[in-house]
Amino acid sequence: MKIEQRLWQAQRGWSVIGPQSGTATPVSPSLVLFFAAPGTLDDGARFAELRATYPGARLLGCTTGGEIAAVDVHDGAIIATAIEFAHTKVRVAEDRVAPGKTSFDIGANLAASLPPQNLHNVFLLSDGTQVNGTELVAGVQHVLGREVCLTGGLAGDGAAFKTTKVGLDTNPEAGKVVAVGFYGDRIRIGYGSVGGWDAVGPERVITRSEGNTLYDLDGKPALDLYKEYLGAEAANLPASALLFPLRIHPKGAPQSSLVRTVVGVDAAKKAMVFAGTIPQGHIAQVMIGNFDHLIAGAGRAAKKAAIPEAKLAILVSCIGRKLLLGQRIGDEVEAVSDVLGEACRTTGFYSYGEIAPLEHLPVCDLHNQTMTITTFAEV
Repeated sequence: MKIEQRLWQAQRGWSVIGPQSGTATPVSPSLVLFFAAPGTLDDGARFAELRATYPGARLLGCTTGGEIAAVDVHDGAIIATAIEFAHTKVRVAEDRVAPGKTSFDIGANLAASLPPQNLHNVFLLSDGTQVNGTELVAGVQHVLGREVCLTGGLAGDGAAFKTTKVGLDTNPEAGKVVAVGFYGDRIRIGYGSVGGWDAVGPERVITRSEGNTLYDLDGKPALDLYKEYLGAEAANLPASALLFPLRIHPKGAPQSSLVRTVVGVDAAKKAMVFAGTIPQGHIAQVMIGNFDHLIAGAGRAAKKAAIPEAKLAILVSCIGRKLLLGQRIGDEVEAVSDVLGEACRTTGFYSYGEIAPLEHLPVCDLHNQTMTITTFAEV
């Protein structure tokens, strides 16, 4: 594998970063991943520059809540990572949100476009506000089975929760979902996903929900409950709810817990919309963040994802972590770099949801409020 990374900043334009700065670009990158701050791609000029720089590559990317390049976290930037594989083939697929089409349908359509033979891993990038990530992943696995590992994330929009965009060989657009499959017996991929949030307060029963919309907890409106936790910060919903994610699990099975993060509110119905499914009858508990626990969680995710001779790590971390950590946000990226080492290049973005396998089950799902890492190597 050969890696080249470019960073765009409004004051400086494009620059090559990392140990290959000043050297020739990869001879023939087959894939370029780009993560861009909202607004930076709107006029199409930056995407056109990427296409001109890498004319033979497939370009996949999305808008973000923050851009990760090496050990730095940026706002208002674009990070592009060009990857030349020596032995691995890539195939791509795309679909989009449309009336009458479910998130499960989108996932199934993407999977059907990826030939299953020698498929090793699928990396997904999805619209972050119009898609139920749980159903998207379920649709992919329904077609491909549980043997194929899925990782990726939902696009971000800073903390605005208005419009997220995803692109495949075009300037990113709202409502789009894309996938890239990695093929061959020489590719090695690792993954890790860890949160670090602490549960507080009583456990409550999800007494009314539909899909990814939560109406009632213990028979009381969910939005009213969150407003009690938020106090004056309730005026900043839905972004302020990111500081209080929700842990859910089936009754009697806390080991199967997942964390869900808010992506919208319905004030008229006193309901909250989450990035993934909120099953009725599950147990829910509000969580809060501790700086040291979150940073340590990022390091644990890196240890889970570490593989021999890893050349690239894609970090997908939740926007809620970024909002809480504030000026310490770089610490979680440095914790990952400390584990993976300087030889492993890092990129990534802050998301509205992270996709990875579950800890104890041979199934993938949407995670929230985690640091999720995918590492790549060829042998």
